[in-house]
Amino acid sequence: MTASDSTGRDERRVTLTRDSEGRYTVRNDRGGSVTTSSGTDELSPVELLLAGIAGCTAVDVDTVTTRRAEPESFEIEVSADKVKDEQGNHLKDIEITFRVRFPDDEGGDKARAILPSLVRRSHEEFCTVSRTVMLGADVTATIE
Repeated sequence: MTASDSTGRDERRVTLTRDSEGRYTVRNDRGGSVTTSSGTDELSPVELLLAGIAGCTAVDVDTVTTRRAEPESFEIEVSADKVKDEQGNHLKDIEITFRVRFPDDEGGDKARAILPSLVRRSHEEFCTVSRTVMLGADVTATIE
């Protein structure tokens, strides 16, 4: 759930709880959840960040192209190099690869024609997750 106020803020929130050592469940206010951990088969927090980029840009691109044609296949791969340097641990060289196939018909032709523009606009304008990573955001931590 999002909370808008008179200033136009549109807050997003998740809450993480510890399930066991190194294993956590993240929940949103709508009841959705995902489990994360490190060193197991589950998605790590870094992989969840990459998944957030993939999911955000997928919504941007899929929503519009599907109005023209249902894709035969739709896959987005996001990769990055995890580094530790004088700035601490972080990701660099994040790459987003789209693998999208549409039928060989008029609708598919229309979807293929707008795909490059949608990918570019998602990257440059629409995708909140990748835009935040690219632009940077202040992150603060408090203890209650």
